[in-house]
Amino acid sequence: MTITAALVLFAVIWFMTLLVVLPVRIKTQGDLGDIVPGTHAGAPEVHHMKKKIWITTGISIVLWAVIAGIIVSGVISVRDFDWLNQMEPRE
Repeated sequence: MTITAALVLFAVIWFMTLLVVLPVRIKTQGDLGDIVPGTHAGAPEVHHMKKKIWITTGISIVLWAVIAGIIVSGVISVRDFDWLNQMEPRE
């Protein structure tokens, strides 16, 4: 795995994890009953973004280490996903 591939893999994992972590424990204006005029009731009142970014980074590092380890070790390769036998045979 090249350095660029490792960075791209980490970035993809990080953003996917962020999208999962963002809605966790969010308090909306509708939940608190204090809706600011001109905003949606589902707008976050307290979002704790810094804490969620740290949580996202921690989870992403663990997931990246596991996935990168699997890729580098060769346990799973691209050939494992060649269900239609499109790739040339190994020599």
